Amino acid sequence: MVDRTLPDIDLDGRVVIVTGADRGLGRAMSLGLAEKGARVVLASPAFDALRVVASEIAATAGPDRAFALKTDITDLASCRACLAQTLEAFHGLDVLVNNARRPHRGPGLPPTGNSFPFYETNPQIYKETVEVNVTGTFFMAYTVAPYFIEQGRGKIINLTTSVHNFSGRANSPYGVTKAAVDAETYIWAKDLAGTGVTCNALLPGGACDSDPEREKKPGQSLLPVDVMNPVLIWLCSPGSDGVTGGRFNGSLWDGSLGPDAAGMVCREPAAFVGME
Repeated sequence: MVDRTLPDIDLDGRVVIVTGADRGLGRAMSLGLAEKGARVVLASPAFDALRVVASEIAATAGPDRAFALKTDITDLASCRACLAQTLEAFHGLDVLVNNARRPHRGPGLPPTGNSFPFYETNPQIYKETVEVNVTGTFFMAYTVAPYFIEQGRGKIINLTTSVHNFSGRANSPYGVTKAAVDAETYIWAKDLAGTGVTCNALLPGGACDSDPEREKKPGQSLLPVDVMNPVLIWLCSPGSDGVTGGRFNGSLWDGSLGPDAAGMVCREPAAFVGME
């Protein structure tokens, strides 16, 4: 049983951008960060849904904790506007959480999702998935990295997935893009070495109960949608300063340990041989 008790960490004063904050994992992480005192920029093209999440945060964490910002991460100008408006609203930025991904389920797809042999995959969906998951993640990091480097600190957290998804049957394009996100994480961590800016990957550690359209198998047990919140809060805190180039699995969090020890227990081996 996962102990999802949020760590005793105060994030007051920290400003965090969460992409894809309108639903699922992004919504859950935004609520958790705000609960611990962070000011959260909710970024997504789905502005009406973002406003609902902002209202939830206002009700649970107080006013002025969240800012809904319509953002298309596949548009570099939109990413730059996201940073500019974040700085205008909250006068700083400490963490970027690259959570946004192209939905695996939705119109035109079966309830089981976009899981086909590669030769049966819709080419347009493949292209969109690469643009959002890989290029969009890069665009946001590319936008905030110079700001972080100039201030001498900052944290980039990229959402990834379990390693078996990188090579499982019919798991393209999703698995392909998440393998690329892992590679981005390792490369960027090395590019940022010595700047005070860190880059890590975060994953749930299994299928999450984050999508109401998911077709559940009989007897299937899904991880709670907020399974990553404890380790995310630690990764956003000073306790993880200097920790970089890692993969952190939310399902491994042990709330009986102190936050720093619990955070490091969640660190998995690198996804690719020779990366550590």
